[in-house]
Amino acid sequence: MPNYRLPKLLAASAMSALALSGCASGGGAELPPATVVPLQEGPSEEYVIGPSDELTIHVWRNPELGAEKIQVRPDGRITTPLVTDMPAVGKTPAMLAEDIRLQLSQYIEEPLVSVIVTRSEGTFSQQVRIVGATAQPASIPYRANMTVLDAMIAVGGLSEFAAGNRAKLLRFDRQIGRQREYALRLSDLLRKGDSRANVMLMPGDVIIIPESMF
Repeated sequence: MPNYRLPKLLAASAMSALALSGCASGGGAELPPATVVPLQEGPSEEYVIGPSDELTIHVWRNPELGAEKIQVRPDGRITTPLVTDMPAVGKTPAMLAEDIRLQLSQYIEEPLVSVIVTRSEGTFSQQVRIVGATAQPASIPYRANMTVLDAMIAVGGLSEFAAGNRAKLLRFDRQIGRQREYALRLSDLLRKGDSRANVMLMPGDVIIIPESMF
């Protein structure tokens, strides 16, 4: 009598082996390779001012009311002529310019204000953090069209004992409302020059690089 259960058992064993193989290699979805950055880069999502950002403020026809190299304080506020302790963190430059305009309108007629970010640190949600087995773990400001290669160059690459191909990228997915994990092949990218391992980054990404066990 033929044994009809044998093919099913073999299929189940094969699936189990594949699952175990995926766990052993680290698993995780892979992001598509980064495309070539165009010569004329497009803007990122609108910039949000963060602590330690440096600002220049212009008030048209009233230069004495403007200011250069104004650093956003750790408490998230700035002070300029006639404007004391103005909250700046969490606002776009346009929003901050409008708030300053409203404040100055008490003293001059129809002020025209512009705010320029001359040195950016960004809020935590707009930084890329690289931790683990790298030459210099750091948080770096995100910029338009940033790739994982850009981030690794900024922190000095992998450490001697890094397991770069077991690195992970953590990214908050707004559509599903939770964090997702992606596999990275940093050793292939940095040590073998495999451009297919280079992927685009997004504000708030976290790159985690483990150390090799042997």
